[in-house]
Parts: sequence; C-alpha cells; structure tokens
Amino acid sequence: MDTKIKLRVQGLTNSQIQSGAYALILAEENGARRVPIIVGTSEAQSIAIALEHITPPRPLTHDLFMTFAQAFGIQLREVFIYKFEDGVFYSELLFDDGITQVRLDSRTSDAIAIALRVKCDIYTTEHIVSECGVVLEESSMPDEMDDNDYALLDKEPEDIEDEAELKKWLSLLDEEELSERMEEAVADENYEYAKMYKDEIRRREEEEGSAK
Repeated sequence: MDTKIKLRVQGLTNSQIQSGAYALILAEENGARRVPIIVGTSEAQSIAIALEHITPPRPLTHDLFMTFAQAFGIQLREVFIYKFEDGVFYSELLFDDGITQVRLDSRTSDAIAIALRVKCDIYTTEHIVSECGVVLEESSMPDEMDDNDYALLDKEPEDIEDEAELKKWLSLLDEEELSERMEEAVADENYEYAKMYKDEIRRREEEEGSAK
C-alpha cells in the first residue's frame, strides 16, 4: 500500500495557468514539497474565509453541511486525496457516527473547505506528492516607494489589473482604512477582497513582530 502523506493548507494564490481561477497550495507536513490544486472562485472564497476565520453574515454551503452533520452526531475524521488522473484530483471523506464509518467521494475543493471548518486531517499518497509536488519559493514584496505610487491612492482595487501594483496599493493604505475595508467586504459577502485586506494586515503584523 502506498505511504500516506499528511498535508496542511498553506494558502491560496492566483492561478498562473487558468484565468479567473486560484491555486490552492497544500504543503507536505515535515517536508518541502507543495501540491497546487486549481479551484474555482466560489470554492476559493469558501476556503479563504475558513482560513481567515471570517464569519459570514449568512452560512455558506460548506458551513451548512458542517452544521447538519454535527447536529446528527456525524464527524468528519479525515480527507484523503487518493488519485490524480487527467489533471483532476479525486478525494474521499471519512465520516464516523460512533458506530459506522462511511467513505464518500468528493470534489477535492469541497473536501478541503469542509476539512478546514472541522479541523480534520488531510492526507494523500506518496505517489501523488511525487508526481504533482513542487518546491515553491516564496516571493517578497519590496517596501520602496517612488513618486508614481501616490497616484495609486486615487484608485480602487477593481481598477488595478497588475498584481504587483495591487500589492503596492495595499501597502499605501493605513491600518484604519484596511480594517474598515475588510469589514465592508465581509458585510457585502465579498470574501476575496476581505481576504486580501486581512492578508495585508497580517503581513504588517508579522513585519512588526520580526522587527522587535
């Protein structure tokens, strides 16, 4: 039997392969390999709010599923990504009601979104990590500003198409405006923007922490 590898969700990033999609990055526990999985916008939003511990005004589909299962004493024990074929990852969910265990087939994006909400383990096989895993280098964002940066303050994020320019625009916002924009995005159920603002707040907090 192929060795099972435990994974953790490292984060989401814009897909460089498919426009309008996102890459969900799963990291090998105690290892350097990363498994990128392409997910759609709605799935990415659901995963993002779980990662950021954002409470939506109304429950999303994955929240409703989790609440339903827990109401009937059913627990999700693990997610297992068991196959990769023709560019598609296949997953199954292991459920337990205290008497019976049942495995159900699932889209990997749905399985991850639910797993994050119930904090259960995620596994795959050594074969899949060997075939699909890569070692990703994290990029850093320079802090220097030039005169052209000030013009960005008159723009809104939807008017900015370049990713580097968007990051620079975020860096120009003060903390109070970042917090206000994040709260407004959550209220409007725009979780992609909410995650973007929260990521910038966290980046600054990490920088401050490392400087101490």
